Amino acid sequence: MNAALIGCGAVGRKRAENLGGARLVYCVDTDRARAQDIAARHRECAVLPQWSDLLTRSDVNLFIVATPPKFQAEIALAAIGAGKHVLVEKPGARNSAELREAAALAEKKRIRVRVGFNHRYHRAFRQARALVDAGSLGPLMFARARYGHGGRRGYDKEWRANPDQSGGGELIDQGVHLIDLARWFLGEFTDIEGFAHTYFWNMPVDDNAFLLLKTASKQTAFLHASCTEWKNTFSWELYGRDGKLQIDGLGGSYGVEKLTWYKMLPEMGPPETQVWEYPMADDSWAVEMAEFLEDIRLEREPAAGLHDAIAALTIVGKIYAESGYDHRA
Repeated sequence: MNAALIGCGAVGRKRAENLGGARLVYCVDTDRARAQDIAARHRECAVLPQWSDLLTRSDVNLFIVATPPKFQAEIALAAIGAGKHVLVEKPGARNSAELREAAALAEKKRIRVRVGFNHRYHRAFRQARALVDAGSLGPLMFARARYGHGGRRGYDKEWRANPDQSGGGELIDQGVHLIDLARWFLGEFTDIEGFAHTYFWNMPVDDNAFLLLKTASKQTAFLHASCTEWKNTFSWELYGRDGKLQIDGLGGSYGVEKLTWYKMLPEMGPPETQVWEYPMADDSWAVEMAEFLEDIRLEREPAAGLHDAIAALTIVGKIYAESGYDHRA
């Protein structure tokens, strides 16, 4: 599988380092030096000036789209039309409407498209998924999660603070990971409430978002995404009738990744506790890509695909509309 990377920033670099067995043959970026830097690390990888030049290349099977959201849907749609499989970074677009044409075309042409919700593939979440699927928590009741960072000097001047580029602020940036994880465990949300607001940063996008999401059977997710956290934070709790799973940290500045299983005893009281810690390097990007290559080989629908991105962005759009942010989400 020969891959082309469009967007050679920090996330693009991570993708280039975690190809899951694919071969990187082209790099494209508006900053040619960044593209050249990544290409130099891969044998026989060339730099092209425009991503559109890749559409007619027969030696490219896979597009990896790691651009800001403004360009994601356009590139993905063109790649699908050209018969290329696509991994597009989350959120996949600035709003759900931008992705619907791509989803319809991918289904028609039987093209595989994965959206980069790599948090599903962190070791703690892989273990948590296995425990839930084994019935260890019993029927699921609710989830509670926090995800945030403190920004950096000049953060409000970066592309993420420009709604035309990003589609929104912290909700569409880190918040979509929380939404995706909540949907992955609890299912589709039919009741969507929330509030997004800018408390600190001098920018036209939100720096905090608070969500209360409910399924038709009243399973509930209470989520908070923030870029006024000051100390980078990730906390995820999933509650079932027979116990609870808690994930803390994502590695690096978020702290050691850890999963704790609190197993309810027949007599209740203090639960039986089991802890897994993952101090090693994050392998979620590599595992995600390897699975996507299997999706393509087996002609199966990717686990985190365009439907998941559209569902997450639909929730984002409703919260933005109700909070007075005109991001067309």
